[in-house]
Amino acid sequence: MSKSKAAIKAAQPDSAARHRSGAVARMLRMPVATLRVWERRYHLTQAELSASGQRLYSASDVQRLALLKRLSDLGHAIGSLAELDMRQLQAVAATHASALTQTHLAEAETEPAAGGPWRLAVICSALGNALCKQLQSPELLRRLRRPVQLLGPFEDAAQAEAALLGLRVDALLVQAPHIQTDWLAGLRATAPNLAARPSALLYRFAPDAACAALVDAGTLLLREPQSDSVLGQWLQGLQAAGVPLAARQAPKAPAAPNPATAAIAPRRWDDAALADFAGLSSTVACECPRHVAELLLQLGHFEAYSADCEDRSPGDAQLHRYLRAVAAGSRASFEAALTHIAAHEGLILPPSKA
Repeated sequence: MSKSKAAIKAAQPDSAARHRSGAVARMLRMPVATLRVWERRYHLTQAELSASGQRLYSASDVQRLALLKRLSDLGHAIGSLAELDMRQLQAVAATHASALTQTHLAEAETEPAAGGPWRLAVICSALGNALCKQLQSPELLRRLRRPVQLLGPFEDAAQAEAALLGLRVDALLVQAPHIQTDWLAGLRATAPNLAARPSALLYRFAPDAACAALVDAGTLLLREPQSDSVLGQWLQGLQAAGVPLAARQAPKAPAAPNPATAAIAPRRWDDAALADFAGLSSTVACECPRHVAELLLQLGHFEAYSADCEDRSPGDAQLHRYLRAVAAGSRASFEAALTHIAAHEGLILPPSKA
């Protein structure tokens, strides 16, 4: 390197962390020898070299390698991916997920042989891709002892009812961040055929009366987030259509209302952006980025749930307005924390909604 280039490089601040090959291989859970072979053959990144000649990877390099590994694990040849940029790689990943969904729906049109896949209709939020990926995890499938054929995911019950009319559905799984007492009646009105199937609900926030009505109707309940092993064990109950299982927490006594009426700032990131960031940060040795992203997801849903309660229960409007303000304040604090953690770990945050 010439003196002028060295001087320019020295004058530039080191705005992001750099990781050696061994650390990146551990983040991606792959042999370091494989990473070195990939780089030697395909020149996948523009990694810098240390004074001793070792590759130093930036956060964007790690993000690209993580996506390449995921696609390689799904069966794509690394040689065919090497020349693609990040936008093209993301398009390949989206096409792969879409093709899997269409395959599931096509296979659902014919009756399976005895002991064939368990056909599970899935209705979920914007985090549908993350949930479907979890439903195909090795640990979850090991506990179910049977392949799972996903029908969907669908955005709402009406869409699922129309798409699956006339097809055999073994069970229904719904992911709903927050529900109200009329949720079950709404499901029965918009999707009567699916509502008649053994059903389970993944939720984050719900009033006790809504949970009680669902349990009485035989619906299995589980609060998110849960690990693959817990989710698999829970789904065994749905698969067997056995005794209803409720995993609920008794509500805590509300705190005294705060007279402060501070303005509520909008969310910086939506669910999909936080879910993507949590998935990326799971490749980093420190798990704090993922945990904070998951906390932000929960706080965002509780904030929306409190706002919904505020409109539905005029008598409790002051309490729910207070709870919403507390959730929003906590969410804003954790958004600032996520920004700080990302800078410390050299991670790229998703674009802000604002």
